[in-house]
Order: sequence, then structure tokens, then C-alpha cells
Amino acid sequence: MKNYVINKSINGKDVKRMRTLLGMTQKEFAEFVCASKRTVETWENSKGEITGPIVTLSEILLRYPQMVQKLEVPPKGRGLRLWYMYENTVCSVIDVDELARQVKVYNYIDNPLWRAFGVNTEPTYEDYEEFLESRCFPRSRDKIKLELKKLGIPFYDPIMIIEKTEGRMADDPCHIRIER
Repeated sequence: MKNYVINKSINGKDVKRMRTLLGMTQKEFAEFVCASKRTVETWENSKGEITGPIVTLSEILLRYPQMVQKLEVPPKGRGLRLWYMYENTVCSVIDVDELARQVKVYNYIDNPLWRAFGVNTEPTYEDYEEFLESRCFPRSRDKIKLELKKLGIPFYDPIMIIEKTEGRMADDPCHIRIER
């Protein structure tokens, strides 16, 4: 059996100290740890031991408070936002200004195989267009008009195709969620 240098419990002062260290309100902290604000209030006012997953999360956050910033999604600018997912895990968030032809990518995973643009952290608009087409059937596909008709799309447009298919490819756990 393995042992870990993690406490088996924490107390209310520990929770408040962690929340304060992270610079969060009770509501923000509750959202971050997927709990209710009332639960955070109860934890902070507790005189007894608090157990459960919050103990391990507390240890991790006290040791690596910068983790919160690494997981934070920036405010959405104008334009389009694409969430590139591996199953239920957000791998990359892509903000696109189609008029200015600008792309900004935020990667939330270290493995480049799961990132939207791999090792490329500053994709061009052309890289973005290529990425979109890679998540669709090719323009040169035989009987493409029939495929487009099945999807209810009048012409080949990767964004429209991805909106219908989530950019899912056969046996590929990656997909895209579009936010306008």
C-alpha cells in the first residue's frame, strides 16, 4: 500500500486560508471546486475535521496555487470561440476574429497530441482554416453534394459542418464545441 504526504482531513481555517491565498470569494471558490457556496461557508465555519476530495485538492492547490490561473478561461472577445475537447476534457480554447483574420489559442493540456494545433502555440489564420478542414470530410470527397445535403448544408463550409458534426471523426475521441 502506498502512502502519500497528504493530510487525511483539514479544518475550516485551512479552507479559508486556501481560498484567500487563491484570491477568491466564497462563490468563486465554490464554482472552482464544483461545490455550492453554502458548502464552502459550512467548511469555513466548521470546528471539526473536513474529509473527502477537498482535502487532496487543498494539498495540490496549496503547493501549486498557479494551477488556478492555468485553468482559467479568459473572457470571450468578439467573434467565435471553439472548445477543442478530448472526450470531456477541454484541451484547447480557440478565439477567432474572422473579420480581422486573427486567432488566439489557449492550451489547457500539456500533451501536444491532444491540443488543437499540436506544438504550434501561435497559429495563423491559415493554420486555423487548415485545422477546421482537418475536422471535416475533405472538399474533394466523392459525392460531396450528397453528404452536404444529408447535413442540410447548401455548400462546403467547415464551420457549418462542424456545427452539425461537432468535428467528430470516425473513432476519434476529440470533438469541437462552437460558441458564438
